Amino acid sequence: MPLRRPGARSGRVLTGLVLAAVCLTVAVSSGLAFFLGDSRTVVVASHDAVVTPTFDGYVALRTGPLLPDVRQATGGPIGVDLVLGKTQSSSVEELFARYAFIASEPDSQVAKVTAAVRDMAVSAALRGAALGMVPLGTWWLLGPHRRGQLFRGVRTRKGVAAALVLVSVPLLLWQPWSADEESQESQGEWEPLETFMAGFPIPAEAAGIEIRNSATTVQTQRLIQSAVDTYEKSTEFYDRAAEEAGALELHEPADDETVALVVSDRHDNIGMDRVARAIGDRAGATVVLDAGDDTSTGQPWEAFSLDSLNRAVDDLDRFAVAGNHDNGPFVAGYLDDLGWQMLDGTAVDAPWGGLLMGVDDPRSSGLGNWRDETGLSFSEVGERLADAACEVADDGERISTLLVHDANLGGESLARGCVDLVVGGHTHVQAGPELVEGEDGRAGYTFTNGTTGGAAYAIAVGSKPRRDADVSLVTYRDGHPVGTQWVRLRTNGVFVVGEYAELVLDDES
Repeated sequence: MPLRRPGARSGRVLTGLVLAAVCLTVAVSSGLAFFLGDSRTVVVASHDAVVTPTFDGYVALRTGPLLPDVRQATGGPIGVDLVLGKTQSSSVEELFARYAFIASEPDSQVAKVTAAVRDMAVSAALRGAALGMVPLGTWWLLGPHRRGQLFRGVRTRKGVAAALVLVSVPLLLWQPWSADEESQESQGEWEPLETFMAGFPIPAEAAGIEIRNSATTVQTQRLIQSAVDTYEKSTEFYDRAAEEAGALELHEPADDETVALVVSDRHDNIGMDRVARAIGDRAGATVVLDAGDDTSTGQPWEAFSLDSLNRAVDDLDRFAVAGNHDNGPFVAGYLDDLGWQMLDGTAVDAPWGGLLMGVDDPRSSGLGNWRDETGLSFSEVGERLADAACEVADDGERISTLLVHDANLGGESLARGCVDLVVGGHTHVQAGPELVEGEDGRAGYTFTNGTTGGAAYAIAVGSKPRRDADVSLVTYRDGHPVGTQWVRLRTNGVFVVGEYAELVLDDES
């Protein structure tokens, strides 16, 4: 057995350490470059926004050429630039009011940006690690003989020239000698919001916010002050309502009962989301039934509303249908991506042990689609829905709840005696429960929730509800609905609780 020289072993260790250091340096440097050079386009604060990570320790909101930029320290080394793009708004005043409203419930938007930055960090780390393995793979592929030839060649004129070319490649790609022209943005300086708004009260939550003091007019100051006022009023109103909801006198479910929280017609009012959740917690709700119209237009800029609702109830069982204002496929697709079970006319097992069925409003998502068929009227979809519900009933088990946006869509199903309860919204006025006698004496109930967003028409954004805001509770036992109760938050902040209404369904029903 040949003896190994001590120097050879130490040389291999040193080579290994150098190679590991090179791989690590390449992986870290390239990973950082990938991270800082990456970006994601997401919908934040009702805008298409480009999210780019930084290492300046600030979250900077770049609002465009007409409005001032704002930023706030993150408390850590990693920051992020948010460049706002397209949105839909009829006026600058409306846009500022929307900003203030979203700022009063920011968690869902912060979570979305955080997820985007985390995704970019993971992607950059994987790409950096892949590049970091290139030196190691090259070392192994060359082998000792070829490596020796290359190292000897470096000392030649040709080798020196090749080395200079290799060194110049990253320099040419970087081009540090090129620079942007002096810009309006670079001329502005950051100053605290309380200094910029001197003479106006600033909420404590705004501490640390800075604004770029460019050529901003008194008109902009007025808009900012209006937004601050909306923020303060909204936060105070909904925080107080959520706290008071925890002390409401509601029906308490028995151990063998399941409670579902019903929301509908939110129309972007994210302030009510924490109130609805507080009511649901007080009632012991473990299920959410969303009867649609979460938005006003069904456009991607309204993703903030869906993010807020989802964050408020993401630990509950969630079922939904799209309403007539949730136009197009965006709302249903977005909620589906967030983990909601979107009902499509097929019976599904409900958390309370019975069967649940529902379908999007025919006036949304393609104007009357029934699965793969389009162009159907409201009444035609109602008939198709009744056919599907009665087919299930003929097999021996009635639909315990039919979730629709407009309760009238379930009228034919009730008339045929195939469902226990139809739950809807749409009218913005609470109604029911009303007993409906179906065929062969098989009765069912219809129940309409009011507007959870407190919406007047399709508009609900503001410092408080524009009209009374409703949520409802449905109690189930042994797979069937046994009671309903509505809860109403008036525009003056006072709660009104409806009486618990028992639902009596005979054995034949």
